[in-house]
Amino acid sequence: MRRGDKETRRRGEHDCDLRTLRDAFLRVAVSPRLGVLLLLLAAYCLVPTAFCLAQPGMPQPNSPLYGGGSNPGQVATGLPSALKKVGIDQRLNEQVPLDAVFKDEQGREVRLIEFFKGKPVVLSLVYYSCPMLCNQVLNGMLAAFRQTSLNLGEQFEVVTISFDSKETPELAAKKKETYIKGYNRPGGESGWHFLTGDETNIKRVTEAVGFHFTWDEQTKQFAHASGIMVATPEGRLARYFYGIDYIPRDLRLGLVEASQNKIGTPVDALMLYCYHYDPATGKYGVVIMNVIRLAGIVTVFLIVGMLLVLKKRVAKSMKQAADTNLGVKSA
Repeated sequence: MRRGDKETRRRGEHDCDLRTLRDAFLRVAVSPRLGVLLLLLAAYCLVPTAFCLAQPGMPQPNSPLYGGGSNPGQVATGLPSALKKVGIDQRLNEQVPLDAVFKDEQGREVRLIEFFKGKPVVLSLVYYSCPMLCNQVLNGMLAAFRQTSLNLGEQFEVVTISFDSKETPELAAKKKETYIKGYNRPGGESGWHFLTGDETNIKRVTEAVGFHFTWDEQTKQFAHASGIMVATPEGRLARYFYGIDYIPRDLRLGLVEASQNKIGTPVDALMLYCYHYDPATGKYGVVIMNVIRLAGIVTVFLIVGMLLVLKKRVAKSMKQAADTNLGVKSA
């Protein structure tokens, strides 16, 4: 073979290798799986931040009916005297008096410790004959329970206590029937407890959790705050959620944290890395630096994985090209 023909063949082989390498890179770059992974990564990083920006976690209204406790420097002037005595003071990590005695819906005498059976507990304080606000609290709880995949009675318990010492187990039973029917899941009957009690035990619980209420003689109603608490299986207060609407995601994260990750999924643990509970607002907000760190780690793994796949495909393509060239030479 002449020297010119050899040079031409060598350049052709070199061009073939370059085209093979280019085609291999393009196949990896436009891989549908890689595209999906990158889109999921972008969504994971951007959606929590966008959600946080859409819901900035501003404090609840300052009115004691809805807010998280009184602050002398922020209380609006002109409030009725009854409302100045109500609110919710956070007592995080304080112990709920588990030896407090109440009556359940059947009139049976029970102690709170009976409902702390290795699961986190959602605690709410209402009175069953309340014409408006207490029903809104219970409705908000029901809506949040129905929108979370955690099952009442299976992964967590709910204890609702009337702070009106005059109310009876019969009234509690009627209220329970309404909300268990609305929950409409197995386990609700045994997992949501509606209690009544005497003034002494009611006072022990309300003081322990920082719940302040008073009787308004003018309206013949109780003036009280609205909110719920999450307690650990040992009866320590872990989270407070204010108002009458409770974000299912926040309630779920609160329950998972209170259980020390004994309930929930690995995704919940990942969410808790990205979200942080703010006691001032009673909400979970995104932690930007944690999201950035996590996104960086995921990006590094994706890049390493892409390079490994690229190296494997290029090596395979070059081997195929070499085999093809060898076949041509042999022919």
